[in-house]
Amino acid sequence: MKNIVLIGMPTSGKTTIGTELSAVIGYGYIDSDSVIVARAGRNLRELIAELGNEKYLDFEAKVNAEIAARRCVIATGGSAIYRENGMNKLKENGIVVYLKMSYEEMQRRLGDIATRGVVLKEGFTLRDMYEERLPLYAKYADITVEIDGKSLGECVQLVREALDK
Repeated sequence: MKNIVLIGMPTSGKTTIGTELSAVIGYGYIDSDSVIVARAGRNLRELIAELGNEKYLDFEAKVNAEIAARRCVIATGGSAIYRENGMNKLKENGIVVYLKMSYEEMQRRLGDIATRGVVLKEGFTLRDMYEERLPLYAKYADITVEIDGKSLGECVQLVREALDK
């Protein structure tokens, strides 16, 4: 069985939905951000500050490309879509599900971006990041699930239904 790879904006629920989905369908669970933190020995915010955006993205892609798993739900970092090599490797062994949310919902959930490990290009606003990432998520997605206004249970059910089609 293939993995289920969750992609989407920061705060789209990749971790929360991924954890619940894995329990419901009997798959393992991997949070790629947690793997990055374990390998680097520091949190994402510190790592991004230390490496800079481009080197961080390279490191993230390397970690994603090295994930060797079967029958797992894999929650990726929101910036995973910036590196084709990492995403192609995830797609080889998985079905990519894009958890799509509106800009307004992301902004409401995100709060203070400075306290989170989010790759934001210099001079970019949150809106700029959102607009830049939209076509990249769409490019890699095998399935897209709209999550605005949905509960955790509803999101998990929508993903399951989409996977069953």
